[in-house]
Amino acid sequence: MNPPLIAVLNGPNLNLLGTRQPEVYGRATLDDVEALCAETADVLGLAIDFRQTNGEGELITWVQECRGRAAGIIINPAGYSHTSIALMDALKAVDLPVVEVHISNIHRREEFRHLSYVSKAATGVIAGLGIQGYALALRAMAELLNEQGEP
Repeated sequence: MNPPLIAVLNGPNLNLLGTRQPEVYGRATLDDVEALCAETADVLGLAIDFRQTNGEGELITWVQECRGRAAGIIINPAGYSHTSIALMDALKAVDLPVVEVHISNIHRREEFRHLSYVSKAATGVIAGLGIQGYALALRAMAELLNEQGEP
Protein backbone atom coordinates (compact mmCIF):
# COMPACT_ATOMS: atom_id res chain seq x y z
CA MET A 1 0.00 0.00 0.00
CA ASN A 2 1.33 3.42 -0.96
CA PRO A 3 1.79 6.08 1.72
CA PRO A 4 -0.62 9.03 1.57
CA LEU A 5 0.64 11.71 -0.82
CA ILE A 6 0.90 15.26 0.47
CA ALA A 7 1.37 18.08 -2.03
CA VAL A 8 3.80 20.68 -0.65
CA LEU A 9 3.23 23.71 -2.85
CA ASN A 10 5.24 26.92 -2.74
CA GLY A 11 4.43 30.25 -4.33
CA PRO A 12 6.36 33.16 -5.77
CA ASN A 13 9.87 34.14 -4.76
CA LEU A 14 10.40 31.13 -2.52
CA ASN A 15 12.99 29.96 -5.05
CA LEU A 16 15.06 32.87 -3.67
CA LEU A 17 15.11 31.57 -0.10
CA GLY A 18 18.50 31.93 1.52
CA THR A 19 19.35 35.07 -0.44
CA ARG A 20 16.17 37.18 -0.36
CA GLN A 21 15.78 39.14 2.88
CA PRO A 22 17.59 36.62 5.11
CA GLU A 23 16.78 38.83 8.10
CA VAL A 24 13.10 37.97 7.49
CA TYR A 25 13.23 34.50 5.91
CA GLY A 26 16.50 33.09 7.20
CA ARG A 27 19.41 31.56 5.32
CA ALA A 28 17.89 28.17 4.52
CA THR A 29 17.30 27.53 0.83
CA LEU A 30 14.31 25.96 -0.86
CA ASP A 31 16.43 22.82 -1.29
CA ASP A 32 16.86 22.80 2.50
CA VAL A 33 13.09 23.06 2.91
CA GLU A 34 12.54 20.19 0.48
CA ALA A 35 15.08 18.01 2.33
CA LEU A 36 13.40 18.82 5.67
CA CYS A 37 10.01 17.91 4.22
CA ALA A 38 11.30 14.65 2.71
CA GLU A 39 12.92 13.59 6.00
CA THR A 40 9.85 14.50 8.05
CA ALA A 41 7.45 12.80 5.64
CA ASP A 42 9.55 9.64 5.69
CA VAL A 43 9.41 9.47 9.49
CA LEU A 44 5.63 10.02 9.38
CA GLY A 45 4.97 7.46 6.65
CA LEU A 46 3.90 10.09 4.11
CA ALA A 47 4.98 10.74 0.54
CA ILE A 48 5.42 14.29 -0.74
CA ASP A 49 5.21 16.06 -4.06
CA PHE A 50 7.27 19.23 -3.48
CA ARG A 51 6.88 22.07 -6.00
CA GLN A 52 7.51 25.82 -6.37
CA THR A 53 6.22 28.28 -8.95
CA ASN A 54 6.17 32.00 -9.49
CA GLY A 55 2.94 31.74 -11.50
CA GLU A 56 -0.50 32.05 -9.94
CA GLY A 57 -2.20 30.05 -12.68
CA GLU A 58 0.29 27.20 -12.38
CA LEU A 59 -0.19 27.10 -8.61
CA ILE A 60 -3.98 26.93 -9.06
CA THR A 61 -3.59 24.12 -11.62
CA TRP A 62 -1.43 22.16 -9.18
CA VAL A 63 -4.06 22.59 -6.47
CA GLN A 64 -6.77 21.35 -8.82
CA GLU A 65 -4.62 18.33 -9.77
CA CYS A 66 -4.57 17.29 -6.11
CA ARG A 67 -8.20 16.21 -6.27
CA GLY A 68 -8.21 12.43 -6.41
CA ARG A 69 -4.39 12.30 -6.27
CA ALA A 70 -3.29 13.74 -2.92
CA ALA A 71 -4.53 13.19 0.61
CA GLY A 72 -3.78 16.79 1.61
CA ILE A 73 -2.06 20.04 0.71
CA ILE A 74 0.58 22.04 2.54
CA ILE A 75 0.92 25.41 0.90
CA ASN A 76 3.12 28.44 1.33
CA PRO A 77 1.30 30.76 -1.04
CA ALA A 78 3.75 33.61 -0.35
CA GLY A 79 2.47 36.87 -1.87
CA TYR A 80 -0.60 35.15 -3.31
CA SER A 81 -1.87 34.73 0.26
CA HIS A 82 -2.94 38.35 0.26
CA THR A 83 -4.18 38.73 -3.31
CA SER A 84 -5.55 35.53 -4.78
CA ILE A 85 -9.23 34.82 -4.40
CA ALA A 86 -8.81 32.33 -7.26
CA LEU A 87 -6.30 30.32 -5.21
CA MET A 88 -8.66 30.36 -2.23
CA ASP A 89 -11.49 29.12 -4.45
CA ALA A 90 -9.31 26.31 -5.86
CA LEU A 91 -8.32 25.16 -2.38
CA LYS A 92 -11.97 25.10 -1.30
CA ALA A 93 -12.97 23.21 -4.47
CA VAL A 94 -10.59 20.28 -3.97
CA ASP A 95 -12.12 19.47 -0.57
CA LEU A 96 -8.87 18.31 1.06
CA PRO A 97 -7.20 19.21 4.34
CA VAL A 98 -5.00 22.25 3.79
CA VAL A 99 -2.26 23.58 6.06
CA GLU A 100 -1.01 27.06 5.20
CA VAL A 101 2.62 27.78 6.09
CA HIS A 102 4.48 31.07 6.32
CA ILE A 103 8.15 31.25 7.23
CA SER A 104 7.74 34.73 8.72
CA ASN A 105 4.98 35.86 11.05
CA ILE A 106 2.73 37.68 8.59
CA HIS A 107 0.85 39.28 11.49
CA ARG A 108 3.95 41.15 12.68
CA ARG A 109 4.67 42.56 9.26
CA GLU A 110 3.07 45.18 7.03
CA GLU A 111 -0.67 45.66 7.41
CA PHE A 112 -1.45 44.32 3.90
CA ARG A 113 0.10 40.96 4.89
CA HIS A 114 -2.30 40.46 7.80
CA LEU A 115 -5.12 39.26 5.55
CA SER A 116 -4.69 35.87 3.92
CA TYR A 117 -7.43 34.70 1.56
CA VAL A 118 -5.81 31.25 1.67
CA SER A 119 -6.47 31.08 5.42
CA LYS A 120 -10.19 31.09 4.63
CA ALA A 121 -9.70 27.72 2.89
CA ALA A 122 -7.11 26.29 5.28
CA THR A 123 -7.71 23.76 8.00
CA GLY A 124 -4.87 25.37 9.94
CA VAL A 125 -2.13 27.99 9.64
CA ILE A 126 1.48 27.94 10.85
CA ALA A 127 3.36 31.23 10.70
CA GLY A 128 6.57 32.69 12.04
CA LEU A 129 8.49 29.54 12.95
CA GLY A 130 10.90 29.58 10.02
CA ILE A 131 11.27 26.53 7.84
CA GLN A 132 10.40 24.33 10.82
CA GLY A 133 6.82 25.36 10.08
CA TYR A 134 6.88 22.90 7.19
CA ALA A 135 7.84 20.00 9.47
CA LEU A 136 5.09 21.05 11.90
CA ALA A 137 2.62 21.22 9.01
CA LEU A 138 3.50 17.68 7.96
CA ARG A 139 3.02 16.46 11.54
CA ALA A 140 -0.34 18.24 11.70
CA MET A 141 -1.35 16.77 8.35
CA ALA A 142 -0.47 13.25 9.52
CA GLU A 143 -2.70 13.78 12.55
CA LEU A 144 -5.54 15.18 10.43
CA LEU A 145 -5.36 12.17 8.12
CA ASN A 146 -5.28 9.81 11.10
CA GLU A 147 -8.43 11.47 12.45
CA GLN A 148 -10.08 10.95 9.04
CA GLY A 149 -9.15 7.28 9.08
CA GLU A 150 -6.42 7.53 6.43
CA PRO A 151 -3.59 5.01 6.93
